[in-house]
Parts: sequence; C-alpha cells; structure tokens
Amino acid sequence: MSGEALENLSHEDRVFPPSEKFAAQANGKADLYESAKSDREGFWEKQAENLQWDTKWNQVLDWTEAPVSKWFVGGKLNISVNCVDRHVVAGNGSRVAIHFEGERGDTQTITYKNLLDSVSQTANALTELGIKAGDRVAIYMPMIPEAVISMLACARIGAPHSVVFGGFSAESLRSRIEDASASLVITADGGFRKGSAFGLKVAVDEAIENMPSVKNVLVVKRTDQEVNWNSERDVWWDDIVSRQSTSHTPQAFDSEHPLFILYTSGTTGKPKGILHTTGGYLTQASYTHRVIFDLKPETDVYWCTADVGWITGHSYVTYGPLANGATQVIYEGTPDTPHKGRWWEIVAKYGVTILYTAPTAIRTFMKWGDEFPQAHDLSSLRLLGSVGEPINPEAWMWYREVIGANNCPIVDTWWQTETGGIMISPLPGVTGTKPGSAMGPIPGISAEILDDAGVAVGHGSGGYLVLTQPWPAMLRGIWGDMDRYKETYWSRFKSQYFAGDGAKWDNDGAIWLLGRVDDVMNVSGHRISTTEVESALVSHPTVAEAAVVGANDETTGQGIVAFVILRAGSEDGPGVAQALRTHVAKEIGAIARPRQILIVAELPKTRSGKIMRRLLRDVAENRTLGDVTTLADPTIMNLISDGLSNSSSDDD
Repeated sequence: MSGEALENLSHEDRVFPPSEKFAAQANGKADLYESAKSDREGFWEKQAENLQWDTKWNQVLDWTEAPVSKWFVGGKLNISVNCVDRHVVAGNGSRVAIHFEGERGDTQTITYKNLLDSVSQTANALTELGIKAGDRVAIYMPMIPEAVISMLACARIGAPHSVVFGGFSAESLRSRIEDASASLVITADGGFRKGSAFGLKVAVDEAIENMPSVKNVLVVKRTDQEVNWNSERDVWWDDIVSRQSTSHTPQAFDSEHPLFILYTSGTTGKPKGILHTTGGYLTQASYTHRVIFDLKPETDVYWCTADVGWITGHSYVTYGPLANGATQVIYEGTPDTPHKGRWWEIVAKYGVTILYTAPTAIRTFMKWGDEFPQAHDLSSLRLLGSVGEPINPEAWMWYREVIGANNCPIVDTWWQTETGGIMISPLPGVTGTKPGSAMGPIPGISAEILDDAGVAVGHGSGGYLVLTQPWPAMLRGIWGDMDRYKETYWSRFKSQYFAGDGAKWDNDGAIWLLGRVDDVMNVSGHRISTTEVESALVSHPTVAEAAVVGANDETTGQGIVAFVILRAGSEDGPGVAQALRTHVAKEIGAIARPRQILIVAELPKTRSGKIMRRLLRDVAENRTLGDVTTLADPTIMNLISDGLSNSSSDDD
C-alpha cells in the first residue's frame, strides 16, 4: 500500500522564464511576495486602496468568527461606481469598455460613458420594479452586454444577483430561484448558439410556475422568437429601461454587504449557493486581474472567453476587468460557428492582447488542427491564460507555440467558485513556468499540501490542497445553510480550507493540480490522479483529448478506463489502443496503464466545457446513466456506451 495521499507519477523539467523585456514592464514584481510575507494584512490593505471607498475601514481582517471572515470592516463602497463611474470621472469615458461580437456577426462598441448610462438606466428600472437593497435577482441570460449591465445594476442598488448559466434546464433554474427567494428574473427571449436560436424565456416560464416569490420577469429581445407573455408579470427590457434617466445616484454599501450568490454542484444533489460579499471580493478580483494578466488599460484588449454564468465570468469578465478600466471582448457564440477559426478571427479583428480560456477549448483547437489559428494574424497577443481545470503539458506547449508564437507568458491559474479570485498562478513577469503547472500561491495567499493525517508533505509528494489563511475574496458561507458550509469546507482539516482538490509538489517546489480527489483512482493500493493519466495520453502525438475514470475491478480494486479523442489526421485502427497503453506505461509507469481504451468522436461535456466523468464511470461500470440534461450533446453517451462494449481491454 502506498503511504502517499496521491502518487507522484509524472515529471516535467522544461522551464520558460519571462523575457527580460516582459519582466521589465510587468505590473507584478518579485517584491510583492516579500511584502505579502512580511505583513499580510498590510499587503491586502494596500491592494484595497486601489479602489474608491466612500468610508475607510477601521480593521483589515476580523477572523474572530472563523470560518467566516470579515474584511475591511467598517468600510463602505459601491462596486458599480468602482467598475464604471470612476473611469468616466477620471476622463476615460470615451475608452471602449466592451467590444461585443454576436455569433451572427452583429457588433456593439460600448464605451465607459455608454456603460454608465446603461447601468444607471437599468438601476432606475429595477427600482421602478420595486427592487431594493437586499432583494435577490436571478439573471438567466446569453452572453450579451445586457447580462453584464444587469449584474452591475444589481450591484449598484445593493440587490444580490444570482446568475444562472443559460444552458441550465428549467428545473435547475427553478431550484436556484427558489433557494434564493428571488423576486425578479432577468432573461432574454433566447440567444444564438451554433447558428440557430435557442429559447430562454420558455425555460423561465416553466421554472417559476407556482412560485409566488417572483413578482416580475424582465425580458431582453435578442432573437425575436415568439414567447408566451403574462402582461401582469412580464416586462420588455426596451419598454422600461430605455425610458429611464441616465442619471442615478448610487449608495455606498458595507464592505460585507452580499454581492452575489452563485450556485455550484453539491454532492447531495442540492446545489450550494456560494455567497460573496463586496469589498474583499472586489479587492482581490481587481488585484489579481491587474498583476496576473499584467493589464495595461490604456493599450490592452483583454478577452476572457468564459460565460457570466460561471465564477470566471463574474470575476474576470464583469468585476475584475471593469474595476481596472479594461477594454474587453465579449463573444456570444461557440468557437466553431460559422467556422473553426472564429475565435482567431476575433483575436485578429480586435487586436486582442490577453486571452484567458479553458484547457478544454485549447485541446479542442489542437484536435481541429493548426491551420485554423495559422490562417489569422495573432501577433497582437502578449499573454495567455488558462482556467477551469489542470492543463496538460502537451496542450500548454501547443498553446505557447501555435497561439503565442513562443512569445507569450502563460498563466495557468487555479481557483474556485468558493475562492472568488485566483489563488495559485505564476506572476508572468517573475515566474519561470513549467508546462502544466500552476507553480505556486500568488502574493497574499497561503497554501499547503497535506497527507491523509493532515501533515504537510514535502517536495516530490502529493496530497490534498488546503488554504491555510483567510483571503479577501473567500466565500462567506452557503446561502441559508451555515452548517453545510462548515461541514463541506472546514471539517476535513482543522481550521484549514479544503474544497476537494488534489495536488503535488514537484522536486523543485512547483505545485501541480491533480483534479478533484473524487476522481482519484485506487489501483492495487496506489492512489492515482485522473489528471496525470490524461496528461500522459495527450502527450502521444495522435491524441487531442482524453478522459480517464476508475471502474470497479475484482483484481486491482479499480481498473483505469480511458476515453480518447484523436487529433485531426490520425486514424483509429488495429494496435492504436495497445500503442497508447504502452505509451502511458512508459511515461508514468506500468501501474497507470489503462485497462481499456475507447477511441471516441466526442466526450460528454457540459455547455461550459467540463467533462462529466460521472457519466463515463456509469458507462464503464455498466450502470444506468445519470442525469444528462446539462450536456451540450446528450446523444453522445449512447455512442460511447455502444463503443465501450465493443472495445478491447488489456487482457485481450
């Protein structure tokens, strides 16, 4: 039996230091680490001073009611003012805040003055609909400017928003509206995806049936599709917002005033409403956006490809970039509509300098082939970022070479809905990066890796990633269930935050994220992370993407079952699966050799790009499939099930 919490299988020796030119101009210098280490609270106080406060705080951190923190106690501010008004007052009203690109090619250019007018009008409209500070507002929107405007308008009047991803079902929407007791839902008739219109208002109608808490539904006209209309409840956005004054006097709110609830999946089936508050959250969102992405607001064009329905879209589309006065791109559609070069077309069109996206997207582009990005001028790019899951070294290198032309630092970032902002990442002007590693905690953040007994492991060992000190953007609880908050995040390791991710230190002291510990496989007493096996598979020149699960095995406890997508130009045939098994054994050891490999055309992914390993485990263990309604393509599971029953295994 292995004594380690997680086996340390893969090794990476390549290091890419920042260029002298990039390092010289970087926002984040090496001294940030020292200043944060010598005076942690003083460091965060300095970051908070970059915001506009109506009332200064009298205490940086109150941790007396741990595990609930209070940051910048007594301070008051308005987030909307920080994201919009102050840039206009500073004379930057003509700066573009948002370049909007619709899937069909329609565009909007929204300056900070335009944004201020729209947010003010929307805040006035919400007030007319009876929304006041403390009331919850559900937002169920496509990726259009009104989604960001709605969030800022809610923040402006102190109404906590609950953004629900537009790909979720009516039932998922209902549970979230119900849990937060939302009194208003902001939605659209629908949106555009993969060349056609999909409905949103229809899902809202179904979700709020017999739900007395919802007084109104505010509807943006996006697709002009027919919708059912309840004249006593439903209001068209254009009818109420456009007639409002562009003047709105904002109110300052306490630093700990609730800003938003964002639901994340719960193991019990009931989603967890993660609660974030105002001052600490914005402090960390703006600081991390400024130093990790090295933002120069006067010259950069920033594009985070996330949807506002996820935490990345909250912190690094809405709040962080706008607090910093950034010019950013928002895109409504998918990467392959109307063609597989759509993203790169957008990068070239707007001169995007900073691109922040998910490993799933990067591996998809690898699968499609280099010719699509190479058909466009990507020379404007100067920094690349990765978010959402660990990125395998092969995809990291492709990102660097094909997209970044070997010129762009890559910031591989680890954080969660619960953390509110980035926690582990390179500083692009300081850190020599390793392909696939998030490297280390950013200045101001304290992290450790523990074994099963809660003892810190040394270099070269793996275990459970914990955060050892409170941080400004941390969640303040689970909405309506403080006991669940304490049990979920603080019970595994005394007084330390643990949210379920495995990690390891390599021999040089770099952190490697190993995915959810729920995804750890136990093979003959060895605890093996799915991430390392997936990385080994993708390092083979024929493989674009892989997902690995552990399936019950009478002999070994669990056997490794791999689902593999081949790169464009690579063909399945006799011997491919065996070649991949041999490759994995060579890369990270025979113990990790997959029992079974299935070549598939696609993997079961949610609309956000997350691989649903739970469904793959169901298939691998011949169980009835669980809920597939959140998948981008629910039919894919039937194809995978049929394919697995006909695939070869290691014993063949």
